[in-house]
Amino acid sequence: MPTPQVTHEVLWEPAPDARRTTRIGAFMDWVADHGGPSLADARALHGWSVDDQDAFWRAVWAFFAIPATVTDADDQGVPAVALVPAAPGEPPMPGRTWFPGVALNYAEAMLRMPGRADDDVVVVGRSQSRDDVTWTAAELRDAVARARAGLVRLGVGRGDRVVAYAPNVPETLALLLAAASLGAVFSSCAPEFGTRSVIDRWGQIEPTVMLAVDGYRYGAKAVDRREEVAAIQAALPTLRAVVWLPYLDGEAPPPEGATTWSELVAEPAEPAFDRVPFDHPLYLLFSSGTTGLPKPIIHSHGGITVEHTKSIALELGLGSEDVFFWYSTTGWMMWNLLVSGLLTGSTVVLYDGNLAHPDLGSLWRMADELGVTYFGTSAPYLLQCRKEGLVPKEVADLSRVRGLGSTGAPLPAEGFRWVYDAVAPDVRLGSLSGGTDVCTGFVGANPMLPVYAGEISGACLGVAVAAYDTDGQPVVDELGELVITAPMPSMPLGFWGDDDGARYRAAYFEDFPGVWRHGDWITIRPDGSCTITGRSDATLNRGGVRLGTAEFYTVVEGLDEVTDSLVVHLEDSEGGAGRLMLFVTLTPGLDLDDALRRRIRDALRRQLSPRHVPDVIHQVPGVPRTLSGKKLEVPVKKILRGADVDDAASRGALQNPETLTAYEALREHPTP
Repeated sequence: MPTPQVTHEVLWEPAPDARRTTRIGAFMDWVADHGGPSLADARALHGWSVDDQDAFWRAVWAFFAIPATVTDADDQGVPAVALVPAAPGEPPMPGRTWFPGVALNYAEAMLRMPGRADDDVVVVGRSQSRDDVTWTAAELRDAVARARAGLVRLGVGRGDRVVAYAPNVPETLALLLAAASLGAVFSSCAPEFGTRSVIDRWGQIEPTVMLAVDGYRYGAKAVDRREEVAAIQAALPTLRAVVWLPYLDGEAPPPEGATTWSELVAEPAEPAFDRVPFDHPLYLLFSSGTTGLPKPIIHSHGGITVEHTKSIALELGLGSEDVFFWYSTTGWMMWNLLVSGLLTGSTVVLYDGNLAHPDLGSLWRMADELGVTYFGTSAPYLLQCRKEGLVPKEVADLSRVRGLGSTGAPLPAEGFRWVYDAVAPDVRLGSLSGGTDVCTGFVGANPMLPVYAGEISGACLGVAVAAYDTDGQPVVDELGELVITAPMPSMPLGFWGDDDGARYRAAYFEDFPGVWRHGDWITIRPDGSCTITGRSDATLNRGGVRLGTAEFYTVVEGLDEVTDSLVVHLEDSEGGAGRLMLFVTLTPGLDLDDALRRRIRDALRRQLSPRHVPDVIHQVPGVPRTLSGKKLEVPVKKILRGADVDDAASRGALQNPETLTAYEALREHPTP
């Protein structure tokens, strides 16, 4: 049966010689030359990557020559087995074993930095708190070796937890790699996190050493964190040492008994790496913690090394000639992906500060100044630039930017078109969607696939993505639950402290046994392209018509008067339509009146459906967001149903916790 034709609005297409000029094309040719299949195009490559996962991941390993000790190898030294198959009668997930008999170290793979000379700059730290810090390859290796020696002096060994209450700066990266080189387990929280949020996270993992800063500068505002550091230290009895980094004030005295960063790295040392089993814990990332205790997600040395190498080199297309930037804090998984740019030899740009200071053009000007070739950001940032009429190509020379990444929220078609009008007509825009859970993407862009307005090009290599209906059956061209039907090497080892795996299985495998349910709505087109339309636990289901919240926000925030919005569906107790409540933040100086309410309702009626016209519309001072920028739809829904604010959301995990009180007041006033 012929594949149905899908009409897309094409905004960018690969060059005719993309097969010859891209890393992914070189990989496909290498596969064919080394006994693998002859793959006609990117869709065929993806099909092979999920149909024969063992062969695909062994090819990735061999192509990038990942350094390791291998006890069972083929004639070329490549591991003989990548994925141990499930035993008869066992579900495909969880519990699969990757690369048995392999020992490696993420830090060793990172510090190879292929294609880079010792005197090449590989790390650039740009900050609003101090002058730029640049490290060459030799300086990075030296900093990691010295930090490793310092950790050993503090008694850190394999399996110990090393944590950083620190921003996106080179020292945090050096500490991650130093801890990893020892087989210690790393975790970071951005210093914007409130005390309670940090303690909720690290109290579960019992760290032994903490790196902490005295404060930071966010735009023009100085933020002192010395009291927070003292409170965190007092609440973590397992801490043996605090490493003090005077970041806001270079003269800030360390807490009593602390070791300064300068003291930690004072003694010269040679690089050294303890090779650990493939599934040895590398770092702990935490779920958002907007409700309940955040889940400590265990990521492995091997899983992150092979997945990030694949993702950054083949899908982002980065190598030793690239300068890689993604706006992130150390509390978001995109920081972990960003620093892994070193795996492919890219220079990584670590930025700490307010992205809108002194104006929204600052990051674009930085990209010009530093020669950024891949510029990563969030969909809300791109949409805000569009809303404010910014034309980045008029404020900066962006001719070296070949790729632009967007994540954190769905990017609507209008955002895609703005990029091609206002940034560059030839940039490869990649809208990505994945999760902290796997520290990578499920679906994203590909250098050999077109870019379509408002759509994601397709599933990432090695990721078996499907859309399931409520009966657990795959659907095409219909809204469904995003599921993963085969293992990924970067799937978590589990949750810290969840020794029997019960919480882990309940989180992902309870709804569809043996299949990972992620909690997003996805529509997959017949050709493999797709759209993500929000969290499935925040679905707008009115009269049997389901919509993702992303579609709602595209319409509402397309109005000039609306700067932000949040929608919640309060179903009634009998399963009826209930109330659809819309909350809007308006341009300063504007008030929500009946005329604007009518405009909003008319726009939603025309562009979505009459069933999704809100019953009530309220003006609010702000939309609560996590520190990584995600809207808090489910916690707000709980508040509106009567939950205490502090039970519904963890204030310390939010950018703007003060906005929650507005919703608490509105639950008592269900008009107009």
